[in-house]
Amino acid sequence: MTQSAFIRAVKGEVIRQKPVWFMRQAGRYLPEYRATRAKAGSFLNLCFNPELAAEVTLQPIDRYDLDAAILFADILLLPMFMGQELSFETGEGPRLKPALIDEPVHLSHDRLEKGLAPIMETIRICRRELSEDKALIGFAGAPWTVATYMIGGRGIKDPASFRSYAYEQPGNFDALISELESATINYLKNQIRAGVNAVQLFESWASGLPADFLRSYCLGPACRIANAIKAEFPDVPVIVFPKGAGYQVKEYAVSGCFDAIGLGTESDPVWAVEELSEHVALQGGLDPLLVVQGGEKMRAAAEKILFVFAEKPYVFNLGHGFVPHTPPENVAELVSLIRQ
Repeated sequence: MTQSAFIRAVKGEVIRQKPVWFMRQAGRYLPEYRATRAKAGSFLNLCFNPELAAEVTLQPIDRYDLDAAILFADILLLPMFMGQELSFETGEGPRLKPALIDEPVHLSHDRLEKGLAPIMETIRICRRELSEDKALIGFAGAPWTVATYMIGGRGIKDPASFRSYAYEQPGNFDALISELESATINYLKNQIRAGVNAVQLFESWASGLPADFLRSYCLGPACRIANAIKAEFPDVPVIVFPKGAGYQVKEYAVSGCFDAIGLGTESDPVWAVEELSEHVALQGGLDPLLVVQGGEKMRAAAEKILFVFAEKPYVFNLGHGFVPHTPPENVAELVSLIRQ
């Protein structure tokens, strides 16, 4: 396994010059990404073309010399091969049909391995192209987050409202979470077999949930996924990003399930050091909109984070992904500051 600074940090080593990668580091803010995306013809074509998907996965490494690449894919590829039709509407995001809130769907794992084979080939290409000091991160959406899209058929501003589906149709909801948990375990294990060095679970819709609901349908499934991965691949770090979970992030930290936890923009770094860093490595926290602004505000915020986490296992990252209008030159300046 690669001995990259990223892997060492998420496994608990304090590294003086903090490793760095960024969520959505490959994306619309990069002109080279837009050129490759145009060549592919559509977002899904890009996801399922291993050569082009590998190209965009590696573009940020070539441009910024980051410590880790993250697989270019999408968290909604699983439902696409479990019985729903996936499409992306320009300017409106993903659509899944039929929405489970309107029509029950018989979910199946039969098509998963064959359907996701191009993703595994993308991983193999990337791992061959990356040097040993660069990690390759695989990922999946956590069950609750993926379920919100499947239930609603699209992303909405307050997916926490879909917990009414769980209350009104507990049998269907529990079965859905169970199916997603099982599929996610297999998907991530296959990513590891193909060559990723760490995996990250994205719980993008953890905010606004009652504490017991979050424990049952976010933390519980994430722990079971992490433990299943660790049982077969004990040396592969598992990272979880429970965006917006508030004080309950500490429950993730003390659970013993995860090697590292991603911090959202809402997380106070001082609180994170005091309450979380004793239990897990930490990652992230910088507001991506500060990278849009650049200049002194971005530098001051980044320097504060670097100072607070100086003596802790930490990976520099954002509190969410880059937005499309991020100037690439600001990203370059940020990476330079971190390296210094």
